[in-house]
Amino acid sequence: MSENNGPPADHAPPGRKPSEDVRARRESLSEDDRVAVEETVADLLDVLGSAHAMAILSEFAVTEEPLRFSELQSTLDVPPNTLSTRLSELTEAGLLVRESHDEVPPRVVYEPTETAEALFPAFGYLHEWAIEEVVD
Repeated sequence: MSENNGPPADHAPPGRKPSEDVRARRESLSEDDRVAVEETVADLLDVLGSAHAMAILSEFAVTEEPLRFSELQSTLDVPPNTLSTRLSELTEAGLLVRESHDEVPPRVVYEPTETAEALFPAFGYLHEWAIEEVVD
């Protein structure tokens, strides 16, 4: 898993609007592509807006290893049914991969996909914002 501990150096700090490059790129898209991009962002925000989804992905953003259900539950203090539902949704959305190991007792681990890892810089922005709000 790649190490994504913060926002890329060439991006604007948290709280700033997207760069002119991003705005220009979006405006250069065909109408069909622009609609597809907007739908993709809306779908992602729907998934991430579910209770505990951001907290779950944040855990993956700061670890290098796959995580077990029990590790997530103890770290996040999320009810088991809710955690199970969120993990299924994140897996279905292509953000996590679920891997079952044929052991006794059974072991299931989750790890982020490349798609999820591409979102991890956003968590860096959120952590930077929190540091500025709380510490600075």
